[in-house]
Amino acid sequence: MDIIEFRDHCLSLGNVIEKTPFGKFSPKYDSILVFYVAGHMFCFVDIDNFTFVNLKSTPEEIDSLRMEHSSIGKPLNMSERHWIQVDFDGDIPDSKIYGLVDRAFAIVKAKYHKA
Repeated sequence: MDIIEFRDHCLSLGNVIEKTPFGKFSPKYDSILVFYVAGHMFCFVDIDNFTFVNLKSTPEEIDSLRMEHSSIGKPLNMSERHWIQVDFDGDIPDSKIYGLVDRAFAIVKAKYHKA
């Protein structure tokens, strides 16, 4: 997996917007690419250090994933109760990482999408 494939996958989910919003806080965060649905973040990556992704999740799923995989870590500057960090070079295959991205998208879309 590379950043182009990952970006293409996120954008293919529908009604996804991408931004780099954190550079306004510090130039060192200019490389954080965030994907939004219904105006809310569901995942983000560092374009310059494409080794992990932070994903929205549920507390129950987070507990289960942490027990199953050593590649699940604490999210970067986000709530550990609702976010996970997934290392790309760990024990989770790309196909499952894409599934976790899809799940993050679905969680946020269901919560914030207007009927």
